[in-house]
Amino acid sequence: MTAAEHDVLTADVTGAARAVTAAAVAELDRRADAIAGVPPLPGTPEWDAEQGTDAPARRETAWQLAAFRIALAAGLDPLPQLVGLRRIGVSWETVGRAAGITRQSAHERWSQRVAAVLPHPL
Repeated sequence: MTAAEHDVLTADVTGAARAVTAAAVAELDRRADAIAGVPPLPGTPEWDAEQGTDAPARRETAWQLAAFRIALAAGLDPLPQLVGLRRIGVSWETVGRAAGITRQSAHERWSQRVAAVLPHPL
C-alpha cells in the first residue's frame, strides 16, 4: 500500500459525507417543490385567497408525499418525510401506496422508527 492510498483510506470523511447529505436534502426539497408546488408568499393576494381553505394542508400533504417518494427512489432514509407525513395525519395506507407497498408492509417497515420520534403517532 502506498502512502497516498493509506492517507485516503484513513482520512476523516465525516465532513465530506455531511456536505453530500446536505446537498442531497436541498435538492430533494427543490424537486419536491417542483412536483407539489410552492405556497404563495404571505401577504400576496394568492396567499390571502387560501386563508381559511384546506389548500395549504393539501399542498403540504402533496409536498411531503413527493419528498417521501423522492427520498425512497434516491436511496435516502425517508424517516424525516415519514415523520412529517404522520404528523399531519397521513395514513399508513397512503404511505404504503406512495411507496408501492401495502399498508401493512409500510406499517411494519417504518412504524417503530416513526414512533421513536413521535411519541403518539396517529
